[in-house]
Formats: sequence, C-alpha cells, structure tokens
Amino acid sequence: MLKSHKKVKGFTLIELVIVLVLLGILAAIVIPKYVDLSASATTTAEQASAASVKSAFAIYIAENKTLPTVTLLAADIQGGTAVATGVQVTINGATKIVQTYTDSACTAATAAAGNTVACVGDI
Repeated sequence: MLKSHKKVKGFTLIELVIVLVLLGILAAIVIPKYVDLSASATTTAEQASAASVKSAFAIYIAENKTLPTVTLLAADIQGGTAVATGVQVTINGATKIVQTYTDSACTAATAAAGNTVACVGDI
C-alpha cells in the first residue's frame, strides 16, 4: 500500500516571516541614509549659491573696475533678487539670502538694494 504524496508548492509561514524581517532590517538601514543625503544636498546647494554670488561679485569688479550695488549683483545671478540685506535665492522652494556687506571686513551689512557691496558672505 503505497500512499502517493503530492508535494505542495509554496512558502511556509516561517519563510515569509523571515523575509519580512529581513526587509524591515534593510529598510531601517537605508531610510536614515536617504534622509541624511537630502539634508546634505540642501547644505551643498546653499554653499553653491553663496559661491555663485561671490563669483558674480568678483567678475563684476573685474569687468567694471568698481564695486556693484546689491541690485547689480543680483542681476548677474540666475533667479537672484536684490533685497536689503543681500541677494535672495530659492533652494528647494525655500527662500535664502546670501548676505552682502558695505565694508571689506564683512561687518557692516547692506541696508538697501542700492547700497554698494564691498564683501559677500554666506547664507
């Protein structure tokens, strides 16, 4: 009397639980790294915007042999707008301001878009 045993194909409950646990562990590792990268990208974009304004400042002085106003400096920055305290840029939908100063020591902040810029700071 031979009994025929049919092999049942599929996964057992324990195998499915093990796979779900492994996926959970991988997600716990990957998600924080992704969040850190987005914060790092925003910081890098801010640094790049400040460097762009500083570069435009140096180019303006080299071409015109005079210091620019905040308005003239902002005109050289794509998406830049002149505000009293510097050049306003948008990064990831957030408004940031690259500070400008009226003295070369970067201590006296500009107070109007028409002020002469002698130094460019950071965001």
